[in-house]
Amino acid sequence: MSDKSHILIIDDEKNYLLVLQTLLEDEGYTVTATSDPETALAFLGESEVDVVVTDMKMPRISGREVLQYVKKNWPYVPVLIMTAFGSIESAVEVMKYGAFDYITKPFSNDELLLSIHNAAELARTHRQYRLLQEAMEERYGMHKIVGRSRAIRDVLIMVERAAPSRSTVLITGESGTGKELMARAIHYASPRKDKPFISVNCMALNPGVLESELFGHEKGSFTGAVAMRRGRFEQADGGTLFLDEIGELTPDLQIKLLRVLQERRFERVGGSEEIEVDIRVVAATNKDLATLVEKGIFRDDLYYRLNVVQVPLPPLRERREDIPLLVAHFVEKVAADNNMPGKTFSTEAINYLCGYEWPGNIRQLENVVESCLVLVPGNVIEVDNLPPEIRDEEAQFKSAVDLLPVQLDLADTLEKIEAALIRRALVRAGLVQVKAAEYLGISKSLLQYKLKKYAITGH
Repeated sequence: MSDKSHILIIDDEKNYLLVLQTLLEDEGYTVTATSDPETALAFLGESEVDVVVTDMKMPRISGREVLQYVKKNWPYVPVLIMTAFGSIESAVEVMKYGAFDYITKPFSNDELLLSIHNAAELARTHRQYRLLQEAMEERYGMHKIVGRSRAIRDVLIMVERAAPSRSTVLITGESGTGKELMARAIHYASPRKDKPFISVNCMALNPGVLESELFGHEKGSFTGAVAMRRGRFEQADGGTLFLDEIGELTPDLQIKLLRVLQERRFERVGGSEEIEVDIRVVAATNKDLATLVEKGIFRDDLYYRLNVVQVPLPPLRERREDIPLLVAHFVEKVAADNNMPGKTFSTEAINYLCGYEWPGNIRQLENVVESCLVLVPGNVIEVDNLPPEIRDEEAQFKSAVDLLPVQLDLADTLEKIEAALIRRALVRAGLVQVKAAEYLGISKSLLQYKLKKYAITGH
C-alpha cells in the first residue's frame, strides 16, 4: 500500500487510462487520469502531484513536451514515460531530458508498480528535504537576526549586499557574538540556499584530524583509514563551507586552504586524483588576523583571499538597545524548546541586563535567560533572581577590567570606563538624568558636562 501519493496519468488511449487508474487505486494511490495533455498541465498548476505518468505519443502535445514542461516548473516531480514505440534511441532521448523511467507497452504490472513506487519514494524524499530546507531558512534567515540598533543594521545591510555573490566572506567578532548564525544567514540569503551548509570548527580538532576532516582521505592512507571518506569540501560542493576559528589553522593547512580558494580543487589525504568543487567559503575568527599576519603566524596571501568581504560583528555592549529585544526572543525560544509557559523580566531586571558588560556576548545572555526561566518559580523575574555577576556592582566592574589588555594608556582607559559607567547608569535610570546622577554620586550639571564630553546620546 502507498502513503496516498498522488499520481497524474496522461494517455490518449482511454482503455490504458482506465486500466492504469484501476491498478494504481487498488494499490492505495490517489489517481487523477486524463486523456488531454493540456488539461493535465493546467491541473499541475493547481494541485500537488507526486508523480506524473505520461504516454509518449499523443496528439497536440507529446510526452516529451510534457516531460520538459514538468522539469522546468516542478523539477522535483518524477516523470515516467510510456510508449508502444519503444526503442533504445527514444529511451536514451527521454532519459536525457530528465525522465525518471521509461516503460514500453504492453507493460508488466509488477514492473510498472515497482517503477511508480520508486518514483513516489523519491518524490517523498524530495518533499521532506524541501520542508527541511524551508524550516532551516525560516530558522536561520536574515529576518531571524534580532536587533534594531544602528550597529546591527549596518551589518545586515552589508550582508544583504554580499550574500547573493560568490565572494568569500570573513566574519570577525568576539566569542558569542553570533558568527555562525550570521554565516547561515548569508547562506540562506544566497542562490546556494538549496545546497548544503557545512560547518567546521578549526579549533576543535587536532591538525591531523582536521586535514582529513576538510579534504577527506583514501582507504589505507593512515592507520584507521579503513574506507574512503569524503571531506567537508566535497560535502559542501554547490553550497557553503563555514570555517569557524580560522585563525587556528597550522601553516601546512593554511597552504592547502589557499590552494583550494585559488583553484577550487584538491586531493584527498593519501590520494593523487584532483577533485574539483564549487563552494563558497565563509570564515570566522575572534582573533585579529592582521596582527597574526604581522607576527608571521598567519599567511598574508591567505588573509587577503579570505578578507574579500569582511563582516565585523559588534559586541553586545556596543548594541545595548538590542538587549530587551534579545531577552524577549530568548524567552520565547526557551519556553517553546522546554514546553513551558513564558515569563517576563521586570523593568529593573531589564535595566540591570542592559547595564552589564556581557563578556560572553549574546551566548552568555541566552544562557542567563534560560537559567532564569528554568530556575525562577514565579512568572516575573526580578533583579534578585539574576546571577550574582550581573546584580553585583563589584563583580561587574571586575569582569569589565579583566577584559582589558595588560598594556594600555591609563588616561584613555579611565575615560572609556567613565563613559561606560555613565551609559550604564543612564540605562538603569530609564534615561532620567537626575536619577542617573544620583546613581553615580555626582550633580546633574556635572553629568550633563560629561555627556557632552563623551558624546553620549539617547538622553
